[in-house]
Amino acid sequence: MSTSPSMLTKFESKSSRAKGIAFHPKRPWILVSLHSSTIQLWDYRMGTLIDRFEEHDGPVRGIDFHKTQPLFVSGGDDYKIKVWSYQTRRCLFTLNGHLDYVRTVFFHHELPWILSSSDDQTIRIWNWQNRSLICTMTGHNHYTMCAQFHPKEDLIVSASLDQSVRVWDISGLRKKHSAPTSMSFEDQVARANSNQADMFGNTDAVVKFVLEGHDRGVNWVAFHPTLPLIVSAGDDRLIKLWRMSETKAWEVDTCRGHFQNASACLFHPHQDLILSVGEDKTVRVWDLNKRTSVQSFKRENDRFWVIAAHPEVNLFAAGHDNGVMVFKLERERPASAVYQNQLFYVTKDKHVRSYDFSSHVESPSLLSLRKFGNTWVPPRTLSYNPAERAILVTSPTDNGIYELVGLPKDATGVSDPTDIKRGQGNSAVFVARNRFAVFTQSTQLVEIKDLSNSTTKSFKAPGGTNDIYFGGTGCLLLISPTAVVLYDIQQKKQLADITVAGVKYVSWSNDGLHAALLSKHNVTIVTKSLELVSTLHETIRIKSATWDDTGVLLYSTLNHIKYTLLNGDNGIVRTLDQTVYLVRVKARNVYSLDRAAKPKVLTIDPTEYRFKLALIRRNYDEMLQIIKTSSLVGQSIISYLQKKGYPEIALQFVQDPQTRFELAIECGNLEVATQMANQLDRPKIWTRLGAEALSHGNHQTVEMTYQKLRNLDKLSFLYLCTGNEEKLTRMAKIAEHRGDSTSRFQNALYLGSVENRIQMFRELDLYPLAYLTARSHGLTEECESLLEATGLSEDQVSLPTLGSPATTPATIVPTYKENWPMKPAPHSSFEKALAGEVGDAIEDPTTDLLDEGVPPADDPSVKAGLGDEEEDAGEGWDMGDDIALDAAGADSDFVKVDNPDDAAPSGSGSSEADIWSRNSPLAADHVAAGSLESAMQLLNRQVGAVNFAPLKPRFMEIYTASKTFLSASTGLPPLFNYVRRTVEETDARKVLPMIPRDLETIAANDLQEGYTAMRMNRLADGVTTFKVILHSLLVNIVGSPSQVEEARSIISKAVEYTLAMSVELARREMASATDAEQTLKRQLELNAYFTIPKLEVAHRQLALTAAMKQAFSKKQFSSSLSFANRIIANGTPAKLVENATKVKTQSERAGSTDKLDIEFDPFAEFDVCAASYTPIYGGSPSVACPFDGAKYHDRYKGQICRICDVCEIGAAASGLRLWVRGL
Repeated sequence: MSTSPSMLTKFESKSSRAKGIAFHPKRPWILVSLHSSTIQLWDYRMGTLIDRFEEHDGPVRGIDFHKTQPLFVSGGDDYKIKVWSYQTRRCLFTLNGHLDYVRTVFFHHELPWILSSSDDQTIRIWNWQNRSLICTMTGHNHYTMCAQFHPKEDLIVSASLDQSVRVWDISGLRKKHSAPTSMSFEDQVARANSNQADMFGNTDAVVKFVLEGHDRGVNWVAFHPTLPLIVSAGDDRLIKLWRMSETKAWEVDTCRGHFQNASACLFHPHQDLILSVGEDKTVRVWDLNKRTSVQSFKRENDRFWVIAAHPEVNLFAAGHDNGVMVFKLERERPASAVYQNQLFYVTKDKHVRSYDFSSHVESPSLLSLRKFGNTWVPPRTLSYNPAERAILVTSPTDNGIYELVGLPKDATGVSDPTDIKRGQGNSAVFVARNRFAVFTQSTQLVEIKDLSNSTTKSFKAPGGTNDIYFGGTGCLLLISPTAVVLYDIQQKKQLADITVAGVKYVSWSNDGLHAALLSKHNVTIVTKSLELVSTLHETIRIKSATWDDTGVLLYSTLNHIKYTLLNGDNGIVRTLDQTVYLVRVKARNVYSLDRAAKPKVLTIDPTEYRFKLALIRRNYDEMLQIIKTSSLVGQSIISYLQKKGYPEIALQFVQDPQTRFELAIECGNLEVATQMANQLDRPKIWTRLGAEALSHGNHQTVEMTYQKLRNLDKLSFLYLCTGNEEKLTRMAKIAEHRGDSTSRFQNALYLGSVENRIQMFRELDLYPLAYLTARSHGLTEECESLLEATGLSEDQVSLPTLGSPATTPATIVPTYKENWPMKPAPHSSFEKALAGEVGDAIEDPTTDLLDEGVPPADDPSVKAGLGDEEEDAGEGWDMGDDIALDAAGADSDFVKVDNPDDAAPSGSGSSEADIWSRNSPLAADHVAAGSLESAMQLLNRQVGAVNFAPLKPRFMEIYTASKTFLSASTGLPPLFNYVRRTVEETDARKVLPMIPRDLETIAANDLQEGYTAMRMNRLADGVTTFKVILHSLLVNIVGSPSQVEEARSIISKAVEYTLAMSVELARREMASATDAEQTLKRQLELNAYFTIPKLEVAHRQLALTAAMKQAFSKKQFSSSLSFANRIIANGTPAKLVENATKVKTQSERAGSTDKLDIEFDPFAEFDVCAASYTPIYGGSPSVACPFDGAKYHDRYKGQICRICDVCEIGAAASGLRLWVRGL
C-alpha cells in the first residue's frame, strides 16, 4: 500500500449517520439521506447546504436523482417512497405499498420507473408518472438490501440477507408498459394475450440467475457500466466479482481485505477498478483485473455505510457515521510544460506528446512512460529542458520518484525510453541548461544534479518545506505551508521570502518579472524578488493560471476563466462547461488541457482586460481604438471607470440619458449635459445643469436653464451682471404684464428707472414711497403732482434727512454676447486622443525598424529577408501603437515668474515660507520655501545627493511656481502671494506649498515622451528626458502610499531606459570611430548588453532586433540565434517575429557558433554596470546608487552616479521620502 497516493478529499459534511447518497448528473450537488430522517442537498463545490427535506418519519436509507427531470426519490423506515421536486422544494407525492423498511430506491435511466427494495423481502417497480405499482418481485426469503437497474439492458440485480444475489429479466415488463410502437405479429399477439400468459405463470419479471457464494448476508450489489460483470459486498467481509452470459452466471474471484462487514461496493465508471466501503472504517480500491488491493483510506472513528460514483466526473462520495465525504482517487491535472510555441504533456495512458500552438497540431506519442511509477498513479509534474531536449517527470509513487528522459527528435509513435536517469525525490525541476534540483521532503534536502544524475551540491531547505519550483535562473522557490522562500543556489543563501499560506502552484510571467502563487482559494502576484504586488480571493477552487503577453494573469476556477491585472483589478473572461488547466494565452485563444489530458483551444474576448490595462498604462490611443471597434458596454465597466476617476471615458460607453447626464456633469462636458437635459427635461436636471454651467462661467447655458425653470428673479440678475439691458427691459415688461410688483420693482431698480418705480408705487397707492423716491431724486414736478393727487401741501409732509440717491453700478464691459472668459480645464490625454489631437504622433507601422548602416549578411536568402528594413533610411524604429504618446505642450497650471529674486517678499508672505519649511520634512517643500540649504541637506541624508548642479532647473521650477506676483500701481512693487496645495486648510501648522509637475503629469507626459524617443530612435534625447524624470521625482511630493509605489516604478523604468540608451550610444560612438575594427569585440558585447535592461516588451523587441541584426552581420551566429529566440518568444509584432524566424533558420544552418568569443552568457542572469557597461554576476561585489538603484562594480564606490548625475554611489542613506502621513 505504500506505493499508493492518498485520496484527494474535495468536500466533507458533519451530520448524523449518512445512509444514502446520490450525485446530480449535471450540477455540483449531492443528496445525503440521514439516519435522523433528514435529507440534505449540498453544493459540494462551494461547500454549502442548499436545502433540507424533512417529511420522512425515521431513517431515510435510499435516495436518487432523476437523470433529466428536476426530481429525486427517497425511501425510508416509515415504509414510504416519496418523490420530490427540488425546484419547488416540496414532496410531490408518496408511494405506499411496502410493508417494512425501504432500503434502496433508484430511477430507471429511460422509463418513468422507480425501483425499490425492502425488508418485506420484495422488490417493487413503480411508475412515477401515473403513481402506480406496476410490478412486485418476490423470491428472496430475507431482507432485500439492494436492487439496481442495469444501465443499458432490461435487467435488475438484487442482494439479500438470504446470502444470494439475483438477476431479474424485466424485458416482458418493458413490452407491457412501453408506448405502442411498430411491433411484429408475434409481439402483438403476446401483448394482447399478456393477461392469459400471466395465468400460466409467465410473470413480467422473471429470475434469470441466482448467484450464491457469500457465507453471510449480501448488503450491496452493482452492475458494471459496460461489461457483463457484477460486484457484491456482504457481511462475510468479502467483495465478490461475478460474470454473466446470456445463459449462465458464475463467480470470478473474491477480494479479501475488509476485516468487518462490507457495506457497499461499485465499479469505477472509467477505469478497471472496484471501490468498496465497510464497517471497518475503510474505503478500499481494488484492481478489477488482478483482484488485488490498490489503495485504502481509513477514518479514525467512523464506519462507512454507502458509496456512490458521479456518472460523468471523476468523483466519489462515501457516507459514514458522522456525515459524508466527496473525494477523488487521483489528481486529474495533466503534467505539462510550455516552451515557446510548444506544449509538452503526459496523456492519460502515460504517453508524452507535444502540441504546437501555431499550427494547432498534436504530435504522435514521443515516448511512453507506462513503466514509470504505479499503473494507477499519473505523473505529477513535467519540466522541460530545451537545450538538451529532455524532460524531468515526477510521481508520488514509492514516496516520490523522478525520471530524466531525453525526447526523440521525431515523433515516430509509441516507444519506450532508452537512456533513463532515475532517483528518489518528491519534486524535481530544471534550474539551468545542465542542472536540475531534486527535493526530498522526508529529509528536507535539496540536491542539485547534473544531466548524468550526479549530485553536484546540496543544501537543507527551511523547516516545513513541502515543494520546490523554478525561481529564475540559478534560483529556487521553496514552498512551505505558510511561506515561500526565494533561494540562490550558487550562493546558498535565502534572497527573499513572503508569507503566503497553502501555495500549490507557481506561474511565471513571460518576461520573468512576476510570478503568480496559486493556493486553493487565493492568487498572490509577486515580483521576481518576492515583493507583494496584489492578492485576490476566490470562493471556488482555483485550478491553474497563465500570463498574457501584455502582463495580465488569466486563471481558471472550476467553472470560470478569470483575469487579474497587477493592480488587483479582476473580472470574468468566460464560463467553462468543464474544468480545464490553462497553459498559454495568445491573442483571443486560450490553450488548455482538460481532465482527459486533451488539448483544448478556447476562444475568449480579451477586450475588457485590455481596455483596463490600457487605462492603467494611460495608453489612450488603444483605449480609443477599443471603444470604436468593440461592444464593451455594461454597468460594470462604467462603474469601474467612474471609480478610477475617468468619467470622460465612461461617457463614451453610455447611451442611457440619465447616466450620460451624470457622467457629463462629473467631467464638466456641458455640451453633452445640455443634450441629455433636453431629452430628460426635468426641473432637477435643469437646476443641476445651471449650477454646473455657472461654475464654468457659461452664462448662456445658465440663461437657458433659468428660462426652462422660469426662474425670473435669477434671470433678471444674470442680465444685470452680463450687461444685457435689452433683455432686462423685456423682463421688466414681463413682470408688469404678470402683475408681479416685487419683480417689477427689482427690474426697475436694476435698470435705474426712477420713473417706473414711482409709477408702480402710484398704481399700488403707495404715495408716501412714491413721493420719497421722487423727492430724493430731485424730481420736483413729480413731487407736486403727487401732493396734488393726495390733497396735501409740502408743509404737511415730514421727511427724514435725505442724502444723494445711489445709482445702479453700470457694467463696465458687457459680456452677454460671449461666455465669461475662463481658463479652460486642461483636457485629459484621452479627450485629446478622442478629438484627434494626437493623431500625428502615431507613426506609420510600415516604417523602418532601425537604420544604422549595418552591413547585410553574406547569405543571399537572409539579404532577401532583411533587405527591406536596411534599404530604407528610416527615422527611427517603429512599434505601432504599443506605447501611447500624449500631446505635449499643454499650458502649465502654474504661474511663471521671470525674475522671482527682484521681488523680496515681506510681511506675512515671508512668514508663510518659513511655515512651509517648518511644517514639512520633504525636500520639495523646503525648495518652495526658498530654504535651499536645508533641502540639500535633506537630499544628502536621504539619497546621498552631492552634486546639485543638475537639480538647479528643478529647484527654480518649484520655487517660482509656488508664488504669484500681481502688478499694482505704477511705481509700487507688485502684490505678492503664495500658492498652496492645501487650499482649504486653515490650520497654519498644515499649510503647504503647491509643487509643480506632479506624478500624474510625469507619467502621462514626460514618461511618454521618453518612450517616444526610444521608439523614434532618438536615444540622446531619450537619455535627457529620463534624467529629467529622475530629477523631477527626486524633488517631489505624492499623496498616498500607492503613489509612492508608482513613483518607485517610474524611477525603476527611467533607470532601465537610461542605462539601455547609454549602452547603445556608447556602442554607436565606437562604431563610428576610426579604429572601429579594433574595438569590434567590445562593440558586440555592448550590442548584447543593450538587450539586458528591463524595457517594455515593445521596446525590448527593438533592442533585440538591433542586437540580432548586428550580431548576424558579424557572424556571431550563436548570439543572433539567442536574440532571435527571445524575439519569437515575445511574440509581437509579426514583422519582427518573421525576420527573427529567418535569422534563426540561417544561424542554425551556419552552425550556431560565434566568430568572436565575447563576454556574454545568454543563460546567466546579471546586471550591467552603469559606469563600465560590463556584467555584474550574482555573488560579485557591487554597490548601488541610493536613489535610483543603478548597479556598479565595487571600484566605483564614492563616485557620482552616471544615471542620475546627483547621488554618490554606495553612500549610506535613509531612503527618499516623497510622502508623510498627515501632510
